[in-house]
Amino acid sequence: MSVRVVVGAQWGDEGKGKLVDILSRDVDIVARYQGGANAGHTIEIGDQKYVLHLIPSGIFNEHIITVIGNGVVIDPVALLEEIRFLEEHGVSLKGRLKISHNAHLIMPYHKLLDSLYEKGQRPIGTTGRGIGPAYYDKAARVGIRIVDLLDHDILESRIRQNLEDKNRIISKVYDSEELDVEHMIEEYKRFDEQIDEYVADTAHFLNHSIRDGKKVMCEGAQGALLDIDHGTYPYVTSSSPISGGATTGLGIPPTAISTVVGVMKAYTTRVGLGPFPTELNDEVGDQLRVAGHEFGSTTGRPRRCGWFDAVAMQYSAMLNGITSCCMTKLDVLSGLDEIKICVAYEYDGKRSDHFQTNLKTLERMQPVYESFPGWSEDITSATTYDALPDAAQSYVKAVEEIIGTRIECVSVGPERSQILFPGGTPRW
Repeated sequence: MSVRVVVGAQWGDEGKGKLVDILSRDVDIVARYQGGANAGHTIEIGDQKYVLHLIPSGIFNEHIITVIGNGVVIDPVALLEEIRFLEEHGVSLKGRLKISHNAHLIMPYHKLLDSLYEKGQRPIGTTGRGIGPAYYDKAARVGIRIVDLLDHDILESRIRQNLEDKNRIISKVYDSEELDVEHMIEEYKRFDEQIDEYVADTAHFLNHSIRDGKKVMCEGAQGALLDIDHGTYPYVTSSSPISGGATTGLGIPPTAISTVVGVMKAYTTRVGLGPFPTELNDEVGDQLRVAGHEFGSTTGRPRRCGWFDAVAMQYSAMLNGITSCCMTKLDVLSGLDEIKICVAYEYDGKRSDHFQTNLKTLERMQPVYESFPGWSEDITSATTYDALPDAAQSYVKAVEEIIGTRIECVSVGPERSQILFPGGTPRW
């Protein structure tokens, strides 16, 4: 079987979109398995920059069929905008996009409640796109799925029942204006007409494709350290970005997965609140943010920046069963005299190489660093790995040895062509 999972190995924003775009040239299907429009995957092709939030990044390779799995929560507004955007730029979706009939919908009340929660006393730094409230309703068994759009009587009944409950919270608890149920019903009936051609039993399609020898790539959103079960709870996302999430989010068996590729930056970033042991609140952190254009593709929020955390990466490799890695944004480190890698933590005077998801413990962890010489050269024009400065190659090798996982490719810029392979042809 040939099913490859591409996961973000840190706190998200690692550059998964670019890697999926490149690797999908050799596969038949790219399937997104969790998250929603809170994710933003950026692909640069020539002078054009594309930011996708729901449709898998493999859509730019014309032979690819893309799938939005049942584990994704779908915002109709964002999806239709994305479809129009791609079509306006000459990307045909006809016969190339399949949306699971079991995927849950993000409703207007999810977005409103998300923003109201964030204004409360315990914000966690969400994107405000309604992702958490949608997954909440899914778990509470009151969610509305794509399949519910097919029967307008069922759709209307569920919207009325849900909105009655939600409006009570919106008005009584948050003293905000209630939403109009009639407008919402008509809006989602129209949505049904616009996406009908894309709706399919994607679990059936994927399993039959795998059985027939098709090559499938599974694309996650966010990063492993934001996993709802294994991340820095409660400062996490509402789904499972780890490789195991691909099985439940797409309806494929774990035995189908052959390789797991972890995508990691040459340093570390995080968006929103939550512990971050290697965060740099100094000039170096500012330099990384500016050089790396570290501003959210979905929200525009500045990302927190810090040194590479090998302890966190080892934990991620363990959780995901990562078989190889891709390091992105190595070029951002150019111009630094010294580069550091966090190889352990110190806690109450004791050294630890164990990543803790307990907030109080992780917040008290002090990074133990090993230092490496930097380089001054601009490496964005390098066309082979051997053309990189010795210091850059030594840094990549050091990361590889410390995390104990092979680095198959290194990205030195945002474009498709700016990717290098340390060992020649990758073994994916």
